[in-house]
Amino acid sequence: MRLASYNIEWFDALFDDDGALLIDDRWSARRDVTRAEQARAIATVLRAVDADAVMLIEAPDTSGRRSTVRALETFAASFDLRTRRAVIGFPNRTQQEIALLFDPETMAAHHDPGGRPDDAEAPRFDGRFRIDLDVDASRDTVVFSKPPLELMVTLPGGAALRLLGVHLKSKAPHGARTRDEIMRLAIANRRKQLAQAIWLRRRVAGHLAAGEPLIVMGDLNDGPGLDEYENLFGRSSVEIVLGDEAPRLYDPHVDQALAARLTAAPTTARFHIQPDDRYLQALLDYIMISPDLMSHNPRWRIWHPFDDPGCWSRPQLRDALITASDHFPVVLDIDL
Repeated sequence: MRLASYNIEWFDALFDDDGALLIDDRWSARRDVTRAEQARAIATVLRAVDADAVMLIEAPDTSGRRSTVRALETFAASFDLRTRRAVIGFPNRTQQEIALLFDPETMAAHHDPGGRPDDAEAPRFDGRFRIDLDVDASRDTVVFSKPPLELMVTLPGGAALRLLGVHLKSKAPHGARTRDEIMRLAIANRRKQLAQAIWLRRRVAGHLAAGEPLIVMGDLNDGPGLDEYENLFGRSSVEIVLGDEAPRLYDPHVDQALAARLTAAPTTARFHIQPDDRYLQALLDYIMISPDLMSHNPRWRIWHPFDDPGCWSRPQLRDALITASDHFPVVLDIDL
């Protein structure tokens, strides 16, 4: 079975309120890319990856007349993708949903949230989490701007596993102008992100304690050694979600990033830095699996247009990966 995690930048901007696909020469929400170019590039990437299911981060919006499921299933039908069914969980207000696009011939998937909204230790993902963020003996209230998507997936043979699609809060100090403002906002955002990671880890621990095969996939907006504020808090959000003690989740790209000192770490995203007119690369996207799945021959691959020889050697795919999004797919092949 092949599973993929893919953050598609402003996928929502390619659809109207009725879920119709906008394929024309008007600009998309991506820099210097038309809507037709982005739509066709996304389809090229999804066909090439050929996954049984894709966890889409920044999927089209659900609100008012807009429907994530309608838009994604329209997209799949327009490009004859085998991943033609879509499911979401708790919708959010950011116009960037988390959704699973899957092949109904290889699996069934439904939203199956665990926990209770009022649970003091590990609330349901649409609830509120109380934690002391700044060591002032007063608890702060944390909510997910993008509640993780918690799915139960059933395979044709009857086996079941949990999928968690996640998009943790960005640490970027958007809106700050002075150096002091940037520092204050960056630290505050990291505190909130770490709180979300702790919340997520507690829910992960519950699934692991219940003996459920589990895969956590998505954009954590963080990674080991990614910024200078990590030393202030001791560890990254990614390390918190993986866990300190057994049972721990596993993603080999985290180990590579932790080991990287003089060598380059793997990367899954490439951003244009406007003031410097250059590109910044980062490891932000992950597929983490539970210990019981390690015996199922898991193989990971980042479909990076410049770092992966298979992508680089196919010019049409290479160009599509660059045009479709500022993130690249992370793929897991596993014998299930």
